Amino acid sequence: MMGRFGVWQPLRVTTPEMAAQIEGLGFSNLWVSGATSELAGVDELLEATESLVIGTSVLNIWHGGATVAAASYHRLTERFPGRFLLGIGAGHPEQNQEFQSPMASITQYLDELDAGGVPVDGRAIAALGPKMLALAAERAVGSIPYSVTPEYTRRARAALGSGRILAPEHKVVLDTDPVRARQTNRDYIEAMLNLRHYRNSLRRVGFTDEDVTGRGSDRLYDALVAHGDVNTIAGKLTEHLDAGADHVAIQVMTNDRTTIPGLPKDITVQVYDDRVFAVYKALADELL
Repeated sequence: MMGRFGVWQPLRVTTPEMAAQIEGLGFSNLWVSGATSELAGVDELLEATESLVIGTSVLNIWHGGATVAAASYHRLTERFPGRFLLGIGAGHPEQNQEFQSPMASITQYLDELDAGGVPVDGRAIAALGPKMLALAAERAVGSIPYSVTPEYTRRARAALGSGRILAPEHKVVLDTDPVRARQTNRDYIEAMLNLRHYRNSLRRVGFTDEDVTGRGSDRLYDALVAHGDVNTIAGKLTEHLDAGADHVAIQVMTNDRTTIPGLPKDITVQVYDDRVFAVYKALADELL
C-alpha cells in the first residue's frame, strides 16, 4: 500500500492535476490534511491518478462523525480498491472546543469504525505518545505521526513491533544557507509548539523546555526540518527508514503563503506551485 516515500499537502490546495503530477514523479502516496468525515475532494484525486495511494493525515475525529467517515471510506474503496487509507487523529485541546480525553475519544471512534465495517488494515492513527502507539498497534494498520524525529521513529518502531506500518511526516527546505533556511516558515513551527501534544512528544525524545518555547530553538528546527542541498535532505529523510520507518511523508516548506476560499482571511496556507514541485522532482530523482 505504500512505497518508501510520499508527499504531504493540505487537501484544500491539492488539485487533481497536482495529484497526477505527484504520481508521475514516482511517489507512491499522497497524504492530505484537513479532510472532513465526508472525505470530499478525495474522489477527484483518485480519479485523476492510476495507482497513487491517498491517505488522510489526518482526519481530525472532531471534524465529523465516525459513521459518516465509515460510509465515506466505503465509497472510496469500492471505487478505488487498495488506494485509500483513513488516517485519524485526536486533535488538540487548543484547537477543538469539543476536545475530551484523546484515548477514550479515539477508542470510541474506532469502535464506531468497527461497527461501520472499516477494517483494521484500512485505518491508521497519528500516534505521538506511548498509549496511543499501543492503541495503533492493536487497532490500526499502524501509525502516521506528524512532526517527529528519527529518534522518535526508533522508539515508535520498538513500541509498534514489526507487524505494523510506521509512516512519519518530515518537513524539508531546499536551501543551502542554514541561517536563511531556519527562517523558512518559522511561524509554522511556532504555531505547532503552541500545541502541548507536540511539545510533550518532543520533550520525550530529549528536547528541553527552551527548545520547545516560542519559535523553537535552531536545534529543534534542524531536527524537524531537513535543509541543505538535495543530497543532505535525502540523507536526513533516510534516517527515518534506518530507524525503522516503512515510509516517509515529505512536506516541502517555503515562505509563500496565501488565503483560500472557505477559510477566514487571517488563516493562510502555503502556496503549492512550480517551486514546490521542483523540489519534489529533485527529491524524486534522488530518492526513488
